[in-house]
Amino acid sequence: MSHHAETKTNAVRIVEKSHIPFTVQTYGHSDGLIDGVSVASKLGQNPECVFKTLVTRGASKTIYVFVIPVEKELVLKQAAKAVGEKSIEMIKVSEINPLTGYIRGGCSPIGMKKRYATILDSSAQNQERIYVSAGKIGMQLGISPNDLLALTKAAFAPVAGEPVD
Repeated sequence: MSHHAETKTNAVRIVEKSHIPFTVQTYGHSDGLIDGVSVASKLGQNPECVFKTLVTRGASKTIYVFVIPVEKELVLKQAAKAVGEKSIEMIKVSEINPLTGYIRGGCSPIGMKKRYATILDSSAQNQERIYVSAGKIGMQLGISPNDLLALTKAAFAPVAGEPVD
């Protein structure tokens, strides 16, 4: 792990401060392949342990964050139910940075500009450790699901489903 300050993202700083055990893994992205499944294979990780962070807006205009396995899709009905909203929709890509302080492909559930209500897909409970973005493209953070839950004040809920063609 490198100790150069500039490689430390907000997410990494926050996890360090909390004294939670974690790992940081980096992967090459010059090939432009930064989707979760590619990242999982570059890290040599089972995709069931690698999670993506999705930022959404409820009917009430409240922002919610959902952290789900990379091979799955957010089931909007279940997502809405989990947070008590009538409906949920994905935000526009152009809104990711102003809302989170991160960029698309490097959006970590930890250390966003504001603390948004966060839901971690219940499948995470079956994993000893899950991998989420460390806050920049090319960098993943390995952490126990319960530690991530505590850190982001998240809740577990079944919100991920099989991708529909």
